[in-house]
Amino acid sequence: MVDEGDAMSLVRCEEQGPGDADGPRDHRKALHRVAAVRRAQGMSRRTIARKLRLDLATVRLHELPSTDLLLSELYQWQQALEVPIAELLVDSEEPLAAPVLRRAQMVRIMKTALAISENAHQVSVRRMAQTLVEQLKELMPELAHVTPWHSVGKRRRRDEFGVAAERHFPERIFFERPE
Repeated sequence: MVDEGDAMSLVRCEEQGPGDADGPRDHRKALHRVAAVRRAQGMSRRTIARKLRLDLATVRLHELPSTDLLLSELYQWQQALEVPIAELLVDSEEPLAAPVLRRAQMVRIMKTALAISENAHQVSVRRMAQTLVEQLKELMPELAHVTPWHSVGKRRRRDEFGVAAERHFPERIFFERPE
């Protein structure tokens, strides 16, 4: 596992590229597309980090297309994303294969149907959502293990800070040494 500080240094090095600041950047060839597949599957970095048992900095590093991942790491990503290994490799600049895109769309629909079923206050709406869930399972049995969208709180925009940013700590905690 990569230390978070080391991972962020590596990410910065990858973004900057070799050479001086004014010189041309070395654009490395993309080796994989795990980030694109993860986004297409509607999976967050936090979720994939939990599945892979990695920290977020390491996941970010792995997602850089120029990161040379080990074959074992690619297989771990393949299992976590539940896609054919070929979809993670860069063969050309073609979009994801139709079956993978279709599955990603079905997963998102299933997550939405499950969330509606859980949060519906009217019995008729809940029943309709449950019928939709059953029909989706008939079309694609592997959707039986999909969970609904998280419904705790509301999603923040990129320019908003979470509750942790609003917490105030006394200055003394930064200067005291733990014993």
